[in-house]
Amino acid sequence: MPRAWLKLALLLGCLAAMLPAAAGGSALIVVDSLVFRADGAFEPRHLPRHRFAPIDFEGFVSLRGRTTAAPPALERVVISFDHDGRLSAGGLPRCAPARIEALSTRAARRACAGALVGRGRLEAVVLLGGDPVGVRSALSIFNGPRVDGRPTAILHARTEVPATQTYAILVPIDKRRGDFRYRVAFDVPPIAAGLGRITRIEVKIGRRYRAGGERRSYLSARCPDSILRTRGHFRFADGTIIHGAVEKFCVAR
Repeated sequence: MPRAWLKLALLLGCLAAMLPAAAGGSALIVVDSLVFRADGAFEPRHLPRHRFAPIDFEGFVSLRGRTTAAPPALERVVISFDHDGRLSAGGLPRCAPARIEALSTRAARRACAGALVGRGRLEAVVLLGGDPVGVRSALSIFNGPRVDGRPTAILHARTEVPATQTYAILVPIDKRRGDFRYRVAFDVPPIAAGLGRITRIEVKIGRRYRAGGERRSYLSARCPDSILRTRGHFRFADGTIIHGAVEKFCVAR
């Protein structure tokens, strides 16, 4: 298989795990210096044809080095979402990064409990003196403050090796016209002062809440044409750039 197609296959598996899809996507792919595995799904799988309905998503992505102790560091992620998916944060409490940037996971979730929209786990390998040391952290996703009128999400995690480091990453969410309604783009900060490499991410995203006397859902989707589309761009520290698109089928009811 040509290298270009291998890169596209890797992207398809990655998007299947990271983005809402009608059925769980899974992949085990070896390409260049990466060994990649992913799985993901959302519920309910059957969606209205024209009306948006609440959904919950969960999935994982794992990376390991093919011939080295760790995979290359992921530096930047850009993902665009199908216009048949929707994010609703109106009336949901917001959490500012400065409020939780020095807090533990438990303290951050307590301080911004009303803004919590997702949970998960982050795993990494830290290279200390050439020896890989595994670290892990709980991952929290909060509804963030609006920036220039745009909604945001806050990704919060804390690692303890080689020293305590807390991450509170502001992720802008752009709304656009056309086939893709939302786009998120963010730089992945260095893990453990550049010594770390992400090896696994697990997420569960979904939040039901009431605002203005109405029941709302942070994530929702519809299924007018039996297809949900996504596209993405991933850049790694070794110069590898992965980009492409994926289509997943949904069932209209």
